[in-house]
Amino acid sequence: MPNTLALKVRMAARALGRAGLVHAYGHCSARLDAESFLVCPAKPLSMVKVGEACPLVSAIGPLPPGVLGEVRIHQQIYAARPKASGIVRFMAPNMMALAALGRVPRIRHGFGTYFAPAVGLWDDIQLVRDDEKARGVLAALGDGAGVMMRGNGAVVAGTSLEEAVMLAWYLEDMCRIELAALSAGLAETAPQIGADAAAQRATLSGGIVERMWDFLTQGDPEYLPETPLVSERT
Repeated sequence: MPNTLALKVRMAARALGRAGLVHAYGHCSARLDAESFLVCPAKPLSMVKVGEACPLVSAIGPLPPGVLGEVRIHQQIYAARPKASGIVRFMAPNMMALAALGRVPRIRHGFGTYFAPAVGLWDDIQLVRDDEKARGVLAALGDGAGVMMRGNGAVVAGTSLEEAVMLAWYLEDMCRIELAALSAGLAETAPQIGADAAAQRATLSGGIVERMWDFLTQGDPEYLPETPLVSERT
């Protein structure tokens, strides 16, 4: 299981890089068990090598040497959410622009429904390198799937790493729609999706996660189409 999970973390890292959701900065992780998770190497994610080791991190306690300081956010989410099994910290262009404005996207299209009741906002531009700030990000996340940090990227959490990667792509697209609405002067009048409709639309059936994972990881040097998703094995 650890070797298979490390492979998934490496594939996710490179997929995020290819999709332009991260650049020199960003990280992703996958839960190993109730008390620990694997995180990607501390390097630009597109540069993660085939077979490269993924550090083991405890959900509680000090970070191991060499692990990025903002992985504390992952710790807080895993400790607070037993069902969370994948986390992505990313810095995609549209999301960064909207976060710098101190705004979060509203639920206006299908991809946005997965973030109901709302995308959270951590209104602090400082790097999250201590437990107090990490707990603040967790509080801002609330019951949703994603939180944006003003001028400092975003974090999404899913029931698998594959789902978290999908959610990162969805949140970036959500921000693209919101910026378009702002540019057109329609942000206050354009349609929004209500809670009932959002709950019905945000389905995971029909291979929603699987198809996005295949799309984003196609061509990866470790791509194994016959490998089952982590969520299917747990």
